[in-house]
Amino acid sequence: MARLVRELARGGVVAFPTETFYGLAVNPFVQEALAKLFALKQRPPEKPVLVLIDETARLRELVLEIPPLYEVLMARFWPGPLTLIFPGRQGLPELLTDRRGTIGIRLSSQPLACRLAAAAGGVITGTSANPGGAPAASTAAEALAYFPTGLAGILDGGQASGGLGSTIVAEEDGRLRLIRSGAIPFSELLAAVSA
Repeated sequence: MARLVRELARGGVVAFPTETFYGLAVNPFVQEALAKLFALKQRPPEKPVLVLIDETARLRELVLEIPPLYEVLMARFWPGPLTLIFPGRQGLPELLTDRRGTIGIRLSSQPLACRLAAAAGGVITGTSANPGGAPAASTAAEALAYFPTGLAGILDGGQASGGLGSTIVAEEDGRLRLIRSGAIPFSELLAAVSA
């Protein structure tokens, strides 16, 4: 873990397990590291990557506000495979935000992912470990096969559960909007906020 954290501090890309698939971590506040990540994934710059945090208190550093609906969702589904789209603070790197200045954030339930985020300063990128268009890696070996060069290291947590990635939702005018279907059915999220 200590070696991987040093690699992240130097701008390296590290693969790590989440509760769904393997992800790719960089220090999200270093532009060169983000550029390296996007080049490795062959990801267009207009598709921002989400970040993982080590605890909900970290949100204060990243977001302008927490919509009331999200309080309910965070209490029920975090940590877990739910990515929430927040209004981002001024000054966040463009590769983390969309044209409206929003940022996707998740608190993972995978202990190794949380430990890596905490050891690296509390925030890491959490985009899936795969080139654009390919299935996400479920093992360290698959991540390495996708990226035989370019990774500074891999945190091997065994087989990830696979299946579906995180569910991504946004709040608009007091209502939830589904951005991407995932491991948590949207109907469960709607039920939670309407209870």
